Amino acid sequence: MTAKDEAAPTGSRAFSAYERMIAWRYLRARRKETFISVIAGFSFTGIMLGVATLIIVMAVMNGFRSELLTRILGINGHVIMQPMDRPLDDFDAAIKRIDGVQGVSFAIPVVEGQVLATGNAGAGSGALVRGLREEDIAKLQLVAKNVRQGTFQGFNSAGGVAIGTRMAENMGLGLGDSLTLISPDGDVTPLGVGPRMKSYPVTAIFEVGMSEYDSSIVLMPLEEAQTYFNQEGKVQSLEIFVDNPDAVDSIKKPIEDAAQRSVMLTDWRQRNQTFFSALQVERNVMFMILTLIVLVAALNIISGLIMLVKDKGHDIAILRTMGATRNSILRIFLMTGAAIGVTGTIAGVILGVVVCLNVERIRQFFSWLSGTTLFNPELYFLSTLPAKMDFNETFSVILMALVLSFLATLFPAWRAAKLDPVEALRYE
Repeated sequence: MTAKDEAAPTGSRAFSAYERMIAWRYLRARRKETFISVIAGFSFTGIMLGVATLIIVMAVMNGFRSELLTRILGINGHVIMQPMDRPLDDFDAAIKRIDGVQGVSFAIPVVEGQVLATGNAGAGSGALVRGLREEDIAKLQLVAKNVRQGTFQGFNSAGGVAIGTRMAENMGLGLGDSLTLISPDGDVTPLGVGPRMKSYPVTAIFEVGMSEYDSSIVLMPLEEAQTYFNQEGKVQSLEIFVDNPDAVDSIKKPIEDAAQRSVMLTDWRQRNQTFFSALQVERNVMFMILTLIVLVAALNIISGLIMLVKDKGHDIAILRTMGATRNSILRIFLMTGAAIGVTGTIAGVILGVVVCLNVERIRQFFSWLSGTTLFNPELYFLSTLPAKMDFNETFSVILMALVLSFLATLFPAWRAAKLDPVEALRYE
């Protein structure tokens, strides 16, 4: 039974069974309607790929931000306190007072400095030496739980250093090998300040999963770092870790009061503002660019439906003469176009979720297939490709795709509804 034979009861309720049946028949391809069905197929594919791509890209960028934030805050303090009036030689007493501030997890003393590091490979590279106590390293779970070789037990008295996995690979170092550190701020001689050079055995190799840290940070016992950088009995700063890193502004004043001295406080947002601002800008731009994919697919719906209206002009005339109202014709073509958008969106969501759940396996497969390293950690900071879906973002992508698809059906459906039986016969 064709649309020509179907009786359309006058005054039937909206989206009735016969309207849904006719809309479904218009979606099915017939031999003479192959070109229209091809356009509908491209529209479906475009919306599916657009929605899936948006979900995947947003999830990966959220994953990058989350993982980078976790690693940056896992090894660096949320608030850095530096003295302004005199050296920080009473850091133990200051730490006790700051630890008592509500909202502070713990505080650790740090001595750090830039050095030139050389290993067995001969070539040298810049490194950041961080002097920490063994008990403080144990509080840094990102480091303490990711030791690949060696141990931090007895670190204070071992007389060695801990390095990242990438530094060990680049310099050809293993446990027990010597790492030579050269600092420009060395001993004072009659001829001036000479560089200080000293070798340390490697007692531990760690991996935090961020290439910048794994390739450049050298952990040294605090007392040894104080001696090496001419900071005997004092530290350069206190790194304070708080319960809620996003609420550091509210805790700065209590920390200043607990310090009982003139200090300068810098939080993690100020120290990484440029980096995270660039990530946010890139994320917003990618969203706008990828939205164009969905928009192009929605425009294909318009062209496909306009051609369908032209092809079905005779059917429209028959339906109108049998009692179908303009609103009924409007709803039929609305459902025809909306079905493409809805099914394409659902398929895109399913595809996007599947890819997000297996994004690292997919990266490894294509790396193996191409014989190259996709998303090189040296360029993208992280050693794995993360993906973190956000419900609100995913919902906004779905809503945007559905709205665009619905809007794309309005003009062709309105055009079909405006045809009267006499005009519609001219399309045949």
